[in-house]
Amino acid sequence: MTGVAWAADAAAPSGMASFAQFVPLILIFVVFYFLLIRPQQKKAKEHQNYLANLKKGDRVITGGGIHGVITGLTDTAVTLEVADNVRIKVSRSAIAGSAVEAEKQAAPAKG
Repeated sequence: MTGVAWAADAAAPSGMASFAQFVPLILIFVVFYFLLIRPQQKKAKEHQNYLANLKKGDRVITGGGIHGVITGLTDTAVTLEVADNVRIKVSRSAIAGSAVEAEKQAAPAKG
């Protein structure tokens, strides 16, 4: 009868042993934070700064792939000239990025 009591006592987790069970979970969270969450937050912050600093004459691309030059700005909308005397109004959040940067990345490297 005493053998069962001793076995039950040994199976009870101590303070350090229970913490050791959470170490792999904590390590996984740290890896996810530095490889996924932090870079995504940094990219989103840079995009918000880009949208806040738009000005007339900037060449941009919308999320739908429309290239245009900014001819007018409001707090929530951007007017783009997509062809001669053809203007469209899009939401500021629909701007995906700079057309100049996209063209630089798409151009093949010479060498």
